[in-house]
Amino acid sequence: MKQVREVLRLHLMTQLSSRKIHGATGVARSTIQDYIKRLNASDITLESLTDMNDDILEEKLFGELKRSTVPSSKVMPDYNYVHNELKYAKKTKVTLMFLWEAYKSDYGERAYEYTQYRVHYRRYKQKLNPSMRQVHIAGEKVFVDYSGVTIPIYNQKTGEVDKAQVFVAVLGASGYTFVHATHSQTQEDFILSHALAFEYFGGTPSIVVPDNLKSAIIFNNTKKGIVVNESYAAMIRHYAMMVEPARPRKPKDKPKAEQGVLGIQRWILAHFRHHKFFSVDEANKYISELLERYNTKVMKHMQKSRRELFELLDAPELKALPANRHTYTQFKIARVDQQYHVVLDKCNYSVPFEHLGELVELRYSVHSVEVFFKNERIAIHPRLRHIGQYSTLTEHMPKDHEYIEQKMQPSRLRSWAKNIGEYSSIFVEDMFTDVEYKPQAYKKIVSVLSLARIYGKVELELALMYALDKKTLRTKSIKSILEKKLYLQKSANNSTHTIQSLFNTHTNLRDPNNYK
Repeated sequence: MKQVREVLRLHLMTQLSSRKIHGATGVARSTIQDYIKRLNASDITLESLTDMNDDILEEKLFGELKRSTVPSSKVMPDYNYVHNELKYAKKTKVTLMFLWEAYKSDYGERAYEYTQYRVHYRRYKQKLNPSMRQVHIAGEKVFVDYSGVTIPIYNQKTGEVDKAQVFVAVLGASGYTFVHATHSQTQEDFILSHALAFEYFGGTPSIVVPDNLKSAIIFNNTKKGIVVNESYAAMIRHYAMMVEPARPRKPKDKPKAEQGVLGIQRWILAHFRHHKFFSVDEANKYISELLERYNTKVMKHMQKSRRELFELLDAPELKALPANRHTYTQFKIARVDQQYHVVLDKCNYSVPFEHLGELVELRYSVHSVEVFFKNERIAIHPRLRHIGQYSTLTEHMPKDHEYIEQKMQPSRLRSWAKNIGEYSSIFVEDMFTDVEYKPQAYKKIVSVLSLARIYGKVELELALMYALDKKTLRTKSIKSILEKKLYLQKSANNSTHTIQSLFNTHTNLRDPNNYK
C-alpha cells in the first residue's frame, strides 16, 4: 500500500498529472489513473490519508469500485527485440519486412499491418536518444549530486589522509548553488546535506532530482521500476516534496547538477589544491566563504548573478520550511516475539501483546523508536544504547503480567527475602544483578522463596548457603539440595561452616560435654 499512498499523496498535494506521478513513482500511468478514479469516488482527503491505516484505506479504495479494463485490439510488437535484431542486419541479412512477417504469423488479425508497424518503430527510435534543451520552471526542481573531486582531510595525530565528499545542490531556474562537505556519502550524511541545502535556500522546491545513489534510490530500471530508499522517502514526505531520479547513465536528465558540479570544481575546489584541512568543519568554513562569491558572480551570458536570478525566480516560488528540521530516520521490519517485544540492535522494546507474532515496521532515530503496524503507530520508546536493555510499558502487558509487575516489585521481593534470612537476601540480589530487566528474575525468585513454605525458613537458608558456595543456583538444583539435605554433609576439609554459622552463635546451645 506504500505505492498507493505515495500516488494519492502526490495527487492530493500538488494535483500533478499522471505522467509526472509516473515519473516520480514508476507506477504505470493506467494504474495511477485508476487510483485517482477510486480516490475521487471516496471521501479521502490529504489529512485523513496520513492518519488512515492500510486496512481502512484498502476498503475505501477497493471495497466497492469494480476494476474496468479495456482489452487492446492490437498487440504491440516488442520493438526492443526488433531493434536489437536489426543491429545485426549486416551479418544476418534480417530486414524489417522479415520481422514483420514473423510477427504477423504469430498474431494474425491482432497484428498491425506493415505500414503501422513501421510508424510505431519510427516513433520508438525517436525516443531512444532524445536531445533537447530543458526549460526549468521557477521553484520546481533542485538537482543534487556529489562531486567526483574530493577534499583531503589530514589527521594531525596519525598523518592519515581521509577524503571528504562534496555534496552539491542546484536550483533549476536560477542555478543558485549550495555546497557541503561530509565525511562520507552514507545515507545519514546525504540526508543531512539535503536539510542544510533547504535551509540555505530558505524553502523547498516541489521536486528533488537525485542521481541513482543507493542512499536515495534502490532500483531505477524497467524491470523493478523506481524504488526509493525508505529513509530518503521519509525526508521527502517531511518536506512535502516528490522525488524524480535521473535515469541511470543519462547525464542529460540532470544538466544543472552536472554544470553545478563542474562549476564548483573549477571555482571552489580548485582554490584548495595547495591548502591542508584538518577537519571537515574547517573545510566547510572555507567553502561557505567561496560559495558566496560563486553565487554573487555575474554570469556573462545572463548579465546577472545566480543570487539575483534566485531572488527573482526561485525564491518567491519556494514552499515554506517545516517548523522542525527533518530528523534522520531508519526503517526495519521486525517480528514481535513471544514476550511481546521487538529487537533492534540487541535492545528490546515492548508492543501491545495483541500483536504477538506479527510483522511490524520500526522507524528509529538517535532519540526514539516508533513501532508501526499497517501504517498505524502502536508503540513509541526512547532509544536504548546498551546491549540487552529492555523498555517495557505496563499498558502493553496482558492483564496477568500487569498484575505480576505491580505485585512483584523488587522492593517487595527484597522484603520477603529479608524476612526469611541473610542468604535469601544475597540470592535475590544475585538474581537481579544477573539480568538487565528485573522482571525477568521475578519468576525464579518467587519459585525459590516459596520453598520456605514447604521446607521451612532455616532449611531454605542452609540450602541457599550451600548453593551459593557451590555456585549452583538453578531452581531445580536448590530443590534437590533441600530434598537430599546436602547442606548437612561435611565439606572436603571436614569443616561444618554452614552449621556453625547458623547454630553455634548463641549461648543457649549445649555441647556434648553437658551430657557426660
